[in-house]
Amino acid sequence: MTDEVKETFANVSGGHRATGGGSAPPAPAALAAKVRTLAPSMTRSMQRVAEAVAGDPAGCAALTVTGLAELTGTSEATVVRTARLLGYPGYRDLRLALAGLAAQQQSGRAPAITTDIAVDDPIADVVAKLAYDEQQTLADTAAGLDTVQLGAAVAALAAARRTDVYGIGASGLVAQDLTQKMLRIGLIAHAPGDTHLAVTNAVQLRAGDVALAITHSGSTGDVIEPLRVAFERGATTIAITGRPDGPVTQYADHVLTTSTARESELRPAAMSSRTSQLLVVDCLFVGVAQRTYESAAPALAASYEALAHRHGALRGGAGDRRA
Repeated sequence: MTDEVKETFANVSGGHRATGGGSAPPAPAALAAKVRTLAPSMTRSMQRVAEAVAGDPAGCAALTVTGLAELTGTSEATVVRTARLLGYPGYRDLRLALAGLAAQQQSGRAPAITTDIAVDDPIADVVAKLAYDEQQTLADTAAGLDTVQLGAAVAALAAARRTDVYGIGASGLVAQDLTQKMLRIGLIAHAPGDTHLAVTNAVQLRAGDVALAITHSGSTGDVIEPLRVAFERGATTIAITGRPDGPVTQYADHVLTTSTARESELRPAAMSSRTSQLLVVDCLFVGVAQRTYESAAPALAASYEALAHRHGALRGGAGDRRA
């Protein structure tokens, strides 16, 4: 396979929704985050390529497409498809990113700390490991977040007549967080906790409304069902998910991808997924508040004022007890 054929194949092969269509290739620092986010949705052969480039960027940067295919026991076509899935137009672009990542790692490596938490770890070590894991999760999510998709989602939310947010379990807590924030700036938002209620609410949505689904796995049926109904009713639909190839994305006009730290026995996926979801939710909220500032600022001020006496009463009570 010649270089010309390889690059042509890369340019015409099917794009991945998570790349946001027309978006610039990921910066070198975002490559590892992309691999962690997309690997679960890849074929096993593509995973081998992705794991190789993330694990040894310097070594892989020195390889031709044929060399990388031989190293990973795959084909040249698989290597090119993997590069494309990671957001690069072709293998040449991926090699440049690998070289840049290798240079960054040589100039300043990440802290040598494991995120595996043992049953007998001292609490100080638990704090350090969790803090590092949370920081990595947030950095990966920020690096991989498609700002074009994010901007479109913000615009839809800011202009919506009404917003319904769907989430179950830990994602349900994130859904409630977003709706509470939006209510405080005067926007109509709901986070129905019951699946039947979510579906019956979705039936009432129409063009000009927004439905937002939050699901780390991308395959939570109780979240997908109301999103599908909203999609079919003409509402603008948004998915926040850690699996950009998951079933939820087929009903989403805009997809915002989150990253998660490695799951372990003592740290289930719900913890790290919630961290990354909350970052995306905060980005959405701040973006909406910016777009609706003239109405959002007075609404926030009014909500603070309405609760001020309660906070004052609590402080007074504490003072009385101290006295």
